[in-house]
Amino acid sequence: MLNSSDDDLLMKLNTISIQFNRYFSIFIFLFGSVGNLLNCLVLSQPSLRSNPCVFYFLISSIANMISICSGLTTRILSGWDMDYTDNNIYMCKIRAFFMFVSRSVAFWLIALAAADRYLSSSHQYHRRQMSSLKNAQQGTMFVIIFSLLIYCQILYCYDINIMSAPLHCYGKTVVCRLTTDLTYGIITIACPLLIMFICGLLTIRNVRSQYDAASGRKHLIDVNYSATKRTLSYQYRRRKRINRYLCHVLFVQIVFLAVLTAPQAIEKFYTTLTIYQIKSDLHVAINNFIYNFVLLLTYLASGMPFYIYTLSGGNTFRNALFDLFK
Repeated sequence: MLNSSDDDLLMKLNTISIQFNRYFSIFIFLFGSVGNLLNCLVLSQPSLRSNPCVFYFLISSIANMISICSGLTTRILSGWDMDYTDNNIYMCKIRAFFMFVSRSVAFWLIALAAADRYLSSSHQYHRRQMSSLKNAQQGTMFVIIFSLLIYCQILYCYDINIMSAPLHCYGKTVVCRLTTDLTYGIITIACPLLIMFICGLLTIRNVRSQYDAASGRKHLIDVNYSATKRTLSYQYRRRKRINRYLCHVLFVQIVFLAVLTAPQAIEKFYTTLTIYQIKSDLHVAINNFIYNFVLLLTYLASGMPFYIYTLSGGNTFRNALFDLFK
């Protein structure tokens, strides 16, 4: 009876994994591709793209689109046993390389966007000056080169027909898998999330200190309110509104990134560290099911920015989207 139950559970897990790859992958692919494409069109408008944080969001959306296209297409095909990377060694290496590099670029650019919000909210003038489009462009170039270098080992490590791994296109040795998993888990996931968290707390502190300073000058504002209101230019008010919107959507995006990507980093460490353990067919099926599920969560994270910007960013992003349609 126990063996029969195990067989039933094994078949159910394999069936669910196949259905996830077939249909949920298609949904995420359409959901993410359309969202990132609209992001690129909206964020590239002249009224927004001069902001350094928006520039980070724009390039991050391009990287997310590359990640989705290079990674999810094979997930969809694997649902029908048509994954070409299982048997073509060059496609295996190229797909994995582009997927890891683009995901690293996307994560680090969001971390730099969080650092930019901290600098732009600082009460110190020289720190606010560091928040510039030129520095954003230089930071983006550094992140791209850095990501290419840390994942160049993929071109050697990844191979086809690997039977002891969740995918047939995977690291061929334990050293390769540990190198890739540590690089992905620590450098691509943990470090950017830590930077996002720290910069987020520092930004909140800056905003609160500015609010306290403004409260201390409240009587001056009350006395000269009409004059102050007249002197505030339209450009200044608009820039403040955009900065508030950017801080809000950035914090929401950081929360979703942490929730949707941390499970995969944990799963990859577990899979590699238990590579030499003897596992039953049921154990392998459970591991593969978890792998497929947390992997799709990371692609969901790559496809969500547009919907986060639209739903949580107030009227700034939505107005730019309506202007694009017009």
